[in-house]
Amino acid sequence: MPKIFVNYRTGDAEITAGLVQRELSRVFGDDNVFFASKSIGSGHRFPQELLTAARRCKVLLAVIGPKWLEARSDDGRPALEEPEDWTRREILEAHETGAVILPLLVGESARLRGEDLPPELGLLAECQYLRLKHRDTTADLSRLIDDLTRLVPDALPAPRVPQGGATPVEEPRTEPVDGRPARMRAEVIKHRQRGGIGNLNGDLGTFVSEPQGPVHTGSGHLYQAHEQHLGPRISGDRQAVNYVADNHGTVSQQSEREAPRAAEER
Repeated sequence: MPKIFVNYRTGDAEITAGLVQRELSRVFGDDNVFFASKSIGSGHRFPQELLTAARRCKVLLAVIGPKWLEARSDDGRPALEEPEDWTRREILEAHETGAVILPLLVGESARLRGEDLPPELGLLAECQYLRLKHRDTTADLSRLIDDLTRLVPDALPAPRVPQGGATPVEEPRTEPVDGRPARMRAEVIKHRQRGGIGNLNGDLGTFVSEPQGPVHTGSGHLYQAHEQHLGPRISGDRQAVNYVADNHGTVSQQSEREAPRAAEER
């Protein structure tokens, strides 16, 4: 059953109530937010569905506009005094079953006072309320969502888990590195490899782990030159820097006097 019940009066801030329930449904999910015109399907028994949802909710959000207290029944009496008034019944049903009653005052609606309410609804004047201002709707809705999250933390939908029960993974990182796009997906690295050359899943490509001597990942001859003829050191074990050329020939060592030629062939 829905954990959040949106209570409102037809003819008083009902459009605002609809906008509020839509935002709450977006955050908490349709199944966790009850709104009569949305949640009761065609052909379903209206009174039974309405009262059942009110009795089983954990929070009833009473949307109160400027005409909320002014509503009258057919005989001219205040609607809130009528036992069969639906706005009244929903609030009382939720309260009797232990739900939190949260008044939401719309716009400049006056704060409720006990003397303006029927005795049965005096509880509304004692409940801490929130206000939804038309000029600051985003901030007010954000606060409402934060409060509801604390009141009913289990109303938030569970994180989506990939098929097969695997742990959710992070999205690919696309931050630029040295002016070039990075295409690393760290979440797919699931094991360690000591020594040798291998491939990582995703877009990282070839890696070299713990090199011990000449390392070749290109497609030509591999030459080993002395340090004084080469650029920055890249060896992992204080070995000489390796030049990569075409990997279709043999692997040989180059003496110090051959180093310039190797640099030219790179």
